[in-house]
Amino acid sequence: MVDRELTCKACEGTGMLADDEGWQYNCSVCRGKGVLSPNETNQSAEIMSVDDNNRLLD
Repeated sequence: MVDRELTCKACEGTGMLADDEGWQYNCSVCRGKGVLSPNETNQSAEIMSVDDNNRLLD
């Protein structure tokens, strides 16, 4: 069982996010794992590329 304090709050532990059009992509906070280890909580944000519709480009 995963500790609730370590569950990614952005994707609610699923590892996937979806935009308003239904496009799904890996969570950029936990990198698709669904959980954060205690040493990853202080990790800096990473700027990602987006297209004209603000969709993330993988």
